[in-house]
Amino acid sequence: MTFSEHRFAITGGLLAAAMVGGSVPISGLLVDFPLFTGQSVRYAIGAVLIALWAYGRRARIKLPKLRDVPALVTVVVVGMLGFNAAMIGAQRFAEPGLVAAVLGGSPLVLATVAPLLTRRRPAVRTLLGAGVVVSGVVVLSGGGSWTGPGLVLAVVTMLSEAGFTLFAVGVVGRLGGLSVALWCHVIAAVGGAVLAGVFEPVRGPSGRETAALLTVAVLTVVAFVLWYQSVAVLGADRAGVLIGMMPAAGFAVSVVVGAQSFRWSGLAGVVMVGVGCVIGLLAPRRRAEVVAVAPKQNDVGVLRVDTDG
Repeated sequence: MTFSEHRFAITGGLLAAAMVGGSVPISGLLVDFPLFTGQSVRYAIGAVLIALWAYGRRARIKLPKLRDVPALVTVVVVGMLGFNAAMIGAQRFAEPGLVAAVLGGSPLVLATVAPLLTRRRPAVRTLLGAGVVVSGVVVLSGGGSWTGPGLVLAVVTMLSEAGFTLFAVGVVGRLGGLSVALWCHVIAAVGGAVLAGVFEPVRGPSGRETAALLTVAVLTVVAFVLWYQSVAVLGADRAGVLIGMMPAAGFAVSVVVGAQSFRWSGLAGVVMVGVGCVIGLLAPRRRAEVVAVAPKQNDVGVLRVDTDG
């Protein structure tokens, strides 16, 4: 792995996490819009955008094989539709601060579980960095109270966020980040439409909701591709520490748009998240080799990651 590839992976991962976190206040504009209808629309828009971008760049889109389908469906069910449903449900029984604090634990899950899946020991510096990130998210969110199933749903949200990365590692290595992004968007759009047809009334979005859907769709597409490319280079454990930037970016955007007031504890939490990211990314780099990508295909790079022990 060259220094430029490593730097691009970190930058892309940070941008992806910041986009997802910054889109949370925007997603709040859709709280009264039917859940699955909104998800179907946003992912359908995203699929069209990815297809147009790939066509314009003449980037190769790989068709998934039969063995890839379970992983793609799992990513959609757990990390896309399931994540959003659990997050919205959790906020009905718990304060946003509690949900954000629990969600912030996903870097620690990734730092611990991802290495074990490849039969290696978790890196001490990655675990330390993830721990600092989690602490920063708790300080940033301010904790929060919960009732009924609030805490359980918050934990499900956190596990869904970790699953979004863990379940995709193998299929991203086989198809590439761009192809995985497209097929996951297609599956999510179709699945959301089916669920909406069964459980929700038909209603069109208002002007404000239309603007929110378009904005979230664009941010999701860019973040999706950048994130999986970052995971391919850094590994799921090291990239996972960057997830702490999601609530940090959400806090910053909320303050800018006036959704919440500035708090010094929030700023302290953001600083702690940044320090944790630096510590976690100082863990030993992995050697990576490019596979199955011909220059003429103009495909998004597919990297196979080998550990150095």
